[in-house]
Amino acid sequence: MSENPDATSTECCTPAAKAEAIDAGAGCCTDNASAETDESVTAVARPAGSPIEHAGEPLPVVVVGAGPVGLAAAAQLTERGLRFVVLEAGEHPAAAVRQWGHVRLFSPWRFNIDAAAARLLTEAGWVRPDDDKLPTGAQLADDYLQPLADLPAIKSNLRYGARVVAITRLGLDRVRTVGRDNTPFLVRLADGEDILAAAVIDASGTWGTPNVLGASGIPAHGETDAATHIETALPDVLGRDRDRFAGRRTLVVGAGHSAANTLLNLAELAEQEPGTTVTWAIRAASPARAYGGESADALPARGALGSRLRAHVDNGTITLLTGFGVRSLATGPDGVEVSDGAHSVVVDRIVSATGFRPDHSIAGELRLDLDPILGSTRLLAPVIDPNEHSCGTVPPHGVDELTHPEPGFYALGVKSYGRAPTFLLATGYEQARSVVAALAGDWAAARDVQLDLPETGVCNSNPVEGDDTIAAGGGCCGAPAAEAEPVAAGRGLATGIAGGLLSAPLTLVTIGGGADDSQAGGCCS
Repeated sequence: MSENPDATSTECCTPAAKAEAIDAGAGCCTDNASAETDESVTAVARPAGSPIEHAGEPLPVVVVGAGPVGLAAAAQLTERGLRFVVLEAGEHPAAAVRQWGHVRLFSPWRFNIDAAAARLLTEAGWVRPDDDKLPTGAQLADDYLQPLADLPAIKSNLRYGARVVAITRLGLDRVRTVGRDNTPFLVRLADGEDILAAAVIDASGTWGTPNVLGASGIPAHGETDAATHIETALPDVLGRDRDRFAGRRTLVVGAGHSAANTLLNLAELAEQEPGTTVTWAIRAASPARAYGGESADALPARGALGSRLRAHVDNGTITLLTGFGVRSLATGPDGVEVSDGAHSVVVDRIVSATGFRPDHSIAGELRLDLDPILGSTRLLAPVIDPNEHSCGTVPPHGVDELTHPEPGFYALGVKSYGRAPTFLLATGYEQARSVVAALAGDWAAARDVQLDLPETGVCNSNPVEGDDTIAAGGGCCGAPAAEAEPVAAGRGLATGIAGGLLSAPLTLVTIGGGADDSQAGGCCS
């Protein structure tokens, strides 16, 4: 640090000087900076009432990820006049969404578009899609997310090929406390570049960290060795990935709608390609929950999914293995033998539709208060717990439930839910609105959380062929059986089944033995 006691804030705020100053107990990068700020830019609200600055200029909010929720945050930040930069690891927006672009969502357009984003797009002449149409992932990306990312106010603040590898405080590790709240965040990219931020919104999602096949939450014996035979959720069976499945034996593991979607596509492929066989393994003793409400479902497309899946099981196109928790995989000349300890099946390909989990390692030097079960914030965990809730019974929530002991850091979107498969896009958009309002210092708006939603906004289906319209909302998760009623704030439409996603008891496996009970799979993964 400069020996001049009148050193400018620019000199003080160099990384090396910053660390030295804080070690000595001095303040740095606080609201004492002498340079004038741009009055046209609203400063991020801080606990001490002053913005975090660097070289006399308020620092931006860094948004990690240019998916639906990350871009919704960017739209909210734009409307609030807050400086921001979006860091996207891919070469275009919605990189993860495009990987399941062949899948049609249950929820119609009106539940998949953020309100602030819609206002900005409409001002730019965007033609809004039909609210009652069910978009595919590709349509969501091409017709909404790409135009949103291309708006000049967002595009000028969006960087592609910018992979975040660490988030910390400038000059501070997780242990240091003095001056922490008013110290800039340091966001490090894979190429070594460091970016300083007043606040960080992590909307990077969980697509890159799928759950394992092993029923105990760790890889099954031999799972790593069999990796070349395993696909993660939602392969494009009838499109780009067709050659990997045509004429082969495929096992799909999982009881959610990701599994159902893949099973229906594989059943169609089996009709077209001789030698294609389909096996479905679930830990439940019965597939009833996976079938959903069928005719009792308030949404015909969602109900039709379960009915079609049941029909394929009943006619033998899909072979169903119940009470099957994957314990081991053994690769041999005839394929991969998958065993639950009592029974086994030999296949060529395995689709692991077992959900996803968050990776918080990039924030390892921040003070996070994570629920020990779900990996969400502790305050959010009880209201999203899949043992108690389905997508439609998760109440509205915002900045208060998403706050960590690290002021100014928020994980939004599906990553905020940890391992709970009860997330929906509409909920993520409301999270973004609430958090950005708080960053702008508008706490009344931040805490006025409201949702008018379908039971789910991220579950997918292969609905009745040619049917891309839905009358009222969409979803996949269990809510109390009831006749269709108007959607209430924070509630969903009836699915025709009751209870939380994990309301059935676990399948227990004795070492050397087999399965003897049931386990309900999540349906929002």
